[in-house]
Amino acid sequence: MSSEKSSNQKKSNAFTIMKDDSTDGHGGYGVGSVSLENISPVIIDPNENRAFVDMGAMHARSEIERRVKFIPNKEEVPNGKLYWIVWVTVERGENGPFFSGVAGSEVRVDRSIKRAYKSMPEHVNHMDKSMKGKIIVEHMDEPSKKLLADFLRNFDDNMWTNSTDELKQALPEK
Repeated sequence: MSSEKSSNQKKSNAFTIMKDDSTDGHGGYGVGSVSLENISPVIIDPNENRAFVDMGAMHARSEIERRVKFIPNKEEVPNGKLYWIVWVTVERGENGPFFSGVAGSEVRVDRSIKRAYKSMPEHVNHMDKSMKGKIIVEHMDEPSKKLLADFLRNFDDNMWTNSTDELKQALPEK
């Protein structure tokens, strides 16, 4: 991969950082509602050894989710390639922004039969837990965890440094 392409790709891989606080006291529409402005889906593709932000995953329209029919039974996609949608929540602390919640959800895609597996309840629960600052990656395979760790470290070293020890311990060193 050329450095120019790598540079351009990094710029398109942006995390969403909270802009507004729905509880800031304005009293208008949406007070007390959940804001999704500080969560980003990171796609981990261990087949191609890559990780990238794809905001389309917020509505099940990511690169890996397009042009397949999702079925709730993993056994019906026996030759599916493994992917992970990792819900990454960014918060701002006293030292600046940090990765506060990280939760990975499995996806299996078999393009040859245009079928894929994912557990919608798991994705919703993991998104919610990420937003609540939980770290849920223990069920991920080691190569995928390493891709995620490298991606987060390379995305912004300060955000990684500001993150919790729990996250740093859950993801392997370089």
